[in-house]
Amino acid sequence: MKKLFLMICMAVMIGLTACADGRPIPFEQLPANAQTIITQNFVKENILFVALDSEIFSTEYEVKFNDGKELKFNGSGELIKVDCKYEPVPEALIPAEVLTQVRSSYPNAFIKEWKLDDGRWKAELNNGLELIFNKRYQLVGIDD
Repeated sequence: MKKLFLMICMAVMIGLTACADGRPIPFEQLPANAQTIITQNFVKENILFVALDSEIFSTEYEVKFNDGKELKFNGSGELIKVDCKYEPVPEALIPAEVLTQVRSSYPNAFIKEWKLDDGRWKAELNNGLELIFNKRYQLVGIDD
């Protein structure tokens, strides 16, 4: 009986991991709003690859560029992460309230990563600080 239970558990786990495919897709298969974000804020020709990460309860698109920048979109094509490594995230992708807060509190810093994490937005600055914002873009915490 234990062997049967273990075999069933293993089969379920294998099935779940097989759904997370991360398979490459053409740029044109991205949702339209994701394509627009890329063409307006990044050089499309510098795309290294586009991938579809599909799991049972979620779908995400990942875009990586030759220079190491990375974007992630949810299944609807909404931006959920932009990582520009050592460069500022394009200002058009950051809410005005957040830009104002960063400029006034940290005038010599810039946002190099902007992401949605556990229902909160996080802005990683080039000075090593991580600012945490709620869904209304109000600062609720700082992590160093």
